[in-house]
Amino acid sequence: MTIFAKTHTGRLLAGAAMGLAFSAMAVQADTIRFWTTEEQPERLAKQEEMAAAFKEATGTEVEVIPVSESDLGTRATAAFAAGDLPDVIYHTLQYALPWAEAGILDTEAASDVIAELGTETFAPGALAMAAFDGGTAAVPVDGWTQMVVYRKDLFDEKGLAAPNSYANVLAAIEALHNPPEMYGFVAATKVDENFMSQVLEHVFLANGVSPVGPDGFKPLEEGPTMEVLDFYKAIAEASPPGELYWKQSRELYFAGQAAMIIWSPFILDELAGLRDSAPPTINDDPTTRDLATATGIVTKLAGPSNPDGAAWGDIRYFGITSDADTDAAMEFVKYSMDEGYTQTLSIAPEGKFPVRRGTAENPTAFVEAWAELPVGVDRKAPLGELYAQEMIDEIVGGLDVAQRWGVAEGQLSLASKIINSQAINRIVRQYIDGALDGPAAVAAMNDELSRVE
Repeated sequence: MTIFAKTHTGRLLAGAAMGLAFSAMAVQADTIRFWTTEEQPERLAKQEEMAAAFKEATGTEVEVIPVSESDLGTRATAAFAAGDLPDVIYHTLQYALPWAEAGILDTEAASDVIAELGTETFAPGALAMAAFDGGTAAVPVDGWTQMVVYRKDLFDEKGLAAPNSYANVLAAIEALHNPPEMYGFVAATKVDENFMSQVLEHVFLANGVSPVGPDGFKPLEEGPTMEVLDFYKAIAEASPPGELYWKQSRELYFAGQAAMIIWSPFILDELAGLRDSAPPTINDDPTTRDLATATGIVTKLAGPSNPDGAAWGDIRYFGITSDADTDAAMEFVKYSMDEGYTQTLSIAPEGKFPVRRGTAENPTAFVEAWAELPVGVDRKAPLGELYAQEMIDEIVGGLDVAQRWGVAEGQLSLASKIINSQAINRIVRQYIDGALDGPAAVAAMNDELSRVE
């Protein structure tokens, strides 16, 4: 039971007086409830530790409640209808704007938290994805971006530019593709795998091509879409034959038989020999760090119709709900993004890049702390020990320009349905296999996607 009113005026006065100083006087709610989709036992334990530290600092207890990600949407809708939402929800990007529009989220509270922590300390892309009504729907917590993983040692030997554009990727294929010893690329070609969907969205975004606009489905423009198709066919032709997805791309890269792949950052600990179930096989030592040392990554890819490029990003947020003890919920989120932020990131550092880089006083404090957090399964080591600083900077920098189909247009739900239909995967594969020419493939995509509801 709380002994104060949930008013923004009171909150702002308290924020002005207290800043980010946490004390038993700052928060007076007895208990707040926190829903989290990080439900694995070791991750829950870390969140319980942070809740205990918050209670020590403020006197407010945090009940950490695990919720399956697949159940989160229905549970939140039911709790909202019953007037029984938790105070704070850790949620995926897909819920930020729909929940804000439905009234589930207190967007003013989230915007105030961001302002008090310092808007300039957050990655712009993470804020832009959740922009709502002149503010931000929820507070960005962590994220990751799709990466082009490449053999930097071989690129340097040949004097090749980093594969941050269609043109540079194709030039590298021309120089390095020598099958079966070395494939220029391992492209995703298995149409029923979500992996292919993610890779394709990354490649489409790179060229500024999207199937959605503010009013819903937007027909794909033939010229830029043809550029995407031709590029994807080129990287597929530089790949081994067969139905390829994340498994083959990782195996071939780990064996030293691929110059480039597209993968998530969850490959970073495996790449350095820290996971026995997925060891590098480039030499006889399954714990070798040689391949990690020889590797570079690119997060932002650019196509000819979009020279600024884009990064496919997955961002997670803290949503303060409309049923919350607002002041207590805000203080918990601020704590989790300030004193407790390194602990927040430590839950899974290889997939939780810091969207808040530092503080006004030390703009890189959290990036530096994150780089020292141990990653790995069977062995542990910090990313900063495994990879060069320029690579750490590239990993984190992708969040500045992170994008997803439908976010800016308010059509993320439709975009998700389009992706899940796998129509793009199927038609791109038909184009790769020569069953359709370019204009026919674009027309087929427009026809199928226009019927997705």
